[in-house]
Amino acid sequence: MKKVYILVALMCVTLTSYAQSIADGLRLGTTDITGTARFRALGGAFGALGGDLSAIGINPASSAIFTRGTTSFTLAVDSYNSDVNYFGTTNNTSDEDVSFNQAGGVFIIEASPSSKWNKIALAFNYDRSANLDDQFFASGTGDISIANYFSEFAQGVPLDLLELQSGESITSLYQFLGEQEGFGAQQAFLGFQSFIIDPVDFSDPNNTTYTSNIAGNSFDQQYSFLSEGYNSKASFNIGAQYDERLSFGLNLNSHFADYTQSTQLVEFNDNEGSLINEVRFQNSLRTISNGFSFQLGTIVKVDQNVRVGLTYDSPTWYTISEEGTQRITTVGSDVDGDFTTSIDPRVTNIFQDYELRVPGKYAGSIAYLFGKKGLISFDYSYSDFSNLTFRPTNDPFFQEQNQRIENTLKDVSTFKVGGEYRIKEWSLRAGYRFQESPYEDGETVGDLTGYSFGAGYNWGNVKFDFAVDRSEQDRNQALFNTGLTSQAAIQRDNTAFVATLTFSL
Repeated sequence: MKKVYILVALMCVTLTSYAQSIADGLRLGTTDITGTARFRALGGAFGALGGDLSAIGINPASSAIFTRGTTSFTLAVDSYNSDVNYFGTTNNTSDEDVSFNQAGGVFIIEASPSSKWNKIALAFNYDRSANLDDQFFASGTGDISIANYFSEFAQGVPLDLLELQSGESITSLYQFLGEQEGFGAQQAFLGFQSFIIDPVDFSDPNNTTYTSNIAGNSFDQQYSFLSEGYNSKASFNIGAQYDERLSFGLNLNSHFADYTQSTQLVEFNDNEGSLINEVRFQNSLRTISNGFSFQLGTIVKVDQNVRVGLTYDSPTWYTISEEGTQRITTVGSDVDGDFTTSIDPRVTNIFQDYELRVPGKYAGSIAYLFGKKGLISFDYSYSDFSNLTFRPTNDPFFQEQNQRIENTLKDVSTFKVGGEYRIKEWSLRAGYRFQESPYEDGETVGDLTGYSFGAGYNWGNVKFDFAVDRSEQDRNQALFNTGLTSQAAIQRDNTAFVATLTFSL
């Protein structure tokens, strides 16, 4: 497998269908409610409570609420179900995934009895902040052909670049186009070599206009989507408590994401005038991201029953690496009979690293404690996703994407509420959360609602917690961002079963 390095400068008008889209930015910019079972059972409404290792990830002052050293480990089983409607045909897809969801610990340093600084907390916590595993299958009779994808990329590309010269192979020419002309020319090449598109004038090597060999407006299409991966955050924390009423904290966060996406489109037609009657187009993309952010937080103990929390999350600065592969097969019929063409360049396109700035977030929380009997907590957070920014900002392609983000995305409010009731060593919990859509239209990705409940048992130095967390969110996903932009309407629900084991010193 050969590898081709494609520079951003050569991709300025070609990558909208393959990488660096709004959806790619949001995949890194949005997180799930993950972490310990207690945290998830309360819907993540922990900003004013603290005393939980996953709570450190939303308010760094949470570490200063611990009274003794603590470690915890969490496993989760995620179950996904998607109902996909494409041109009136509905398909159902489901899957399950087991993940190591959280691990961390906190160490407490008691201060001098004569000081109003009661303690200092040092903590580390790892949370798998988003599970990116997904799959769905869409099928139906569409009115736009995949030929439009290749045709749009081909317009303006000289025919001479797409024809094999003496001694050239599919692999060498695909590689040359990637290195010298960019991803868009490669798409034109695939369309031309597979006979999906033809030049208007075969005799002119400078021809830059192309027509489709697929006619009509009725196409039997099947689209398979499979992704695997995760977003994760490792928080290095320091917290302190002053006069038992004020807690402060700082997180330095390291972010990691590893994401692999594979898609296959199969299209059939028996339309009059079509040279090509079947297309199989496969794409794979891997994205690896590393980022940094920091958080500042405080928790104020207003009285014995009321606590208030405030948090500032800085923007997250990511560096992103991407690589992908493609292949296509077509079946057609002409005067000489049926024929099959397979184009497999066996080349991996490696794109130049780029940067993404995910906007920061502000959060406020309030909790009421009913003595040792239980509590109720409410969290609110705000983030403006229209400030999501691809960098370098002076690149023409990124300028276009950033302008599209400003016109497409909006500010997002998230509400979380949770409650806990204790019966001797047992704790019963429930939570609810609502997160607004980041899209202005509210339909490309819809609002998210989540419900959770759980229980825990305390043996003193050892605790076991269990939670069930369910969320629902609809979205409309285009098969491609260029040419074939028909959308599949996806109704997706996730159910997570979470277990945490906690040890205290």
